[in-house]
Amino acid sequence: MRRRTKLVLAITFMVAALVSAFSYIYISEILRQRVTSAHDTAAYLTSELAYVAANATPDLTSTRVDTSNPEAVRRAIAYYLGTDRDLNTMMESVVGNWPIIYDAAIVDANGKAILHTNPDLMGKPALDRPDFQKVVDARFREQLHLVYTPPTVYEVRMPLQLNDAPFGSIRVGVSTVFLRNELTSRLQHASIFSSLAILLSLILAAGMSRIALGPLEQISRSLDSVTAGDADAIVSEHETSHDEYGLVSLKIAHLGRQMRDAKEIFSALKDNVDQIMGNLQDGLMLFTRDSRVVLVSASVERFLGRPRRDLLGRTAKEIFSLDSPLGALVLEAFRLRQGVGQREIESPNAKRVQMSLDFIQEGGTQIGALLTLRDAESVRRIEDEIETSRRMSASGRLTRGVAHEVKNPINAIVLHLQLLQTKLQEIDPDTRRHMDIIGNEIHRLDRVVQILVDFTRPRDLHLEEADLRRLLEDVATLAAPDAAQHGVTIHSQMPAEPLAVKVDTDFMKQAILNVVLNGVQAMPNGGTLSISASREEDTVTTEICDQGGGIPPEIQDKIFELYFTTKKGGSGIGLAQTYQVMQWHYGAVDFESAEGHGATFRLRLPLAESRVPANGTNGEGVTPAVGSPHA
Repeated sequence: MRRRTKLVLAITFMVAALVSAFSYIYISEILRQRVTSAHDTAAYLTSELAYVAANATPDLTSTRVDTSNPEAVRRAIAYYLGTDRDLNTMMESVVGNWPIIYDAAIVDANGKAILHTNPDLMGKPALDRPDFQKVVDARFREQLHLVYTPPTVYEVRMPLQLNDAPFGSIRVGVSTVFLRNELTSRLQHASIFSSLAILLSLILAAGMSRIALGPLEQISRSLDSVTAGDADAIVSEHETSHDEYGLVSLKIAHLGRQMRDAKEIFSALKDNVDQIMGNLQDGLMLFTRDSRVVLVSASVERFLGRPRRDLLGRTAKEIFSLDSPLGALVLEAFRLRQGVGQREIESPNAKRVQMSLDFIQEGGTQIGALLTLRDAESVRRIEDEIETSRRMSASGRLTRGVAHEVKNPINAIVLHLQLLQTKLQEIDPDTRRHMDIIGNEIHRLDRVVQILVDFTRPRDLHLEEADLRRLLEDVATLAAPDAAQHGVTIHSQMPAEPLAVKVDTDFMKQAILNVVLNGVQAMPNGGTLSISASREEDTVTTEICDQGGGIPPEIQDKIFELYFTTKKGGSGIGLAQTYQVMQWHYGAVDFESAEGHGATFRLRLPLAESRVPANGTNGEGVTPAVGSPHA
């Protein structure tokens, strides 16, 4: 039985291989002959046109043409060529008598068409077309690709020398459409012959397989039983059988049991993996050895703009395109089988993403690849927030230590200063004035230290659900007097639906008011301050836009630092306090600014129903650590 099976397979393979090989040789020979013939025909026509053009031009030294003037010579030659009857007749017959010829032209040294089979192109610059020699020199597959790709006109060109000097060139265009029309009928005949031969071989193999492979039907029924979960019945049926079929059936039954157990485990793992892949923020795509996708995270839809179901089972070439930077990089990596380190690039939906491609190896053999996609803007924003939080955390630890160390000496100095003032009641007024200045400065230093202590002290948040629109209206009312003093108009734009957030209203009002007052003070000559709010999925975004001078690039990374200010008399606490309050509420604050074009601050807060409870509570009594990224 094994020999008969091998014989059937050998006959089928041999016939198919022979037919395919002969068809390949036949089609390639026909294609090469036709391409060569087309090139020879076009080359012949160019030489004929060059010969007729040379005869159409008289010796200009015997005419009135100033042969020392190249432009006059060019005009004279163009005139003789354009008025020669034989040359024009031949130009017209080229396209009509030769089906593969698309057009013909005589072009001067400046690239302009003096004569052209298309009257509309005469006197215009000739098109720059690919050389037909490229098609002639190409291999069979490339020739077939060039002929059957979108229609292209190739060119056969010959230099033209008139009046004993180079003048331009003869150009004959050969269209792949005409070549395709001549080749298609022959290719169809070859395809029909190949199909019939392969069909006959299949019929022959099928007839022999009925004799040689009959027991496979019984094995197939055994596999169906295993698939249906009846592996135990097969074992009992063939347990006493010792022939080859019985042994194979027993092995199938044992494999069925293993497959059933593996299927249950796989089903559980698949559910877990699907849940994990659905919640991942990064886009992950897992490829097999043949670059076919087997796992896709939900975030990939955001990066590629295609649903997951359209990606699963497809190859990298079917998903990515060479037209996009991301697709070109991924396809080149798969072609070279080399991984790509983390790199920022543009995705097909015009988003900037960070991508990396790692090939998975087992025993020195590549068994797959993992593509990772991250939102570059989100990564940079998180990095900036972490860096700012790190700075504020370090500043908080430093200021708490400094405040503790400075507070005690200040108290001692104040106490001894009061004792010294009591003992020096009779001193002169100048000495008392110096003592008063020292006392005032010590009290001012004490206030600065107290501000540091207050800023770094953990706070208890009294969270309550509130409509952010009402908070913004209250802030606009509080800022109205300062706005009027600076000639600034506050314009509010709020949505119709409520924006429910869970916040400490006092802290949140102060945080927003700090940004609004900064915007007002940035417009000393008046202007408009816009306050708007909108909902984006589970987040509420507040935008505050001013028309001031903007924030210079060199200080943009410092504006949330404590005590950093560019305003005369400013404290440098407002924006640092705003950043701190937004962190307490699991929010974020960022800005955009162009110098001379104002600034736009965005404050993002989670909606009340999506807010993460703090410290395992229901949102009450939150005491976050100052400067912590998760505070």
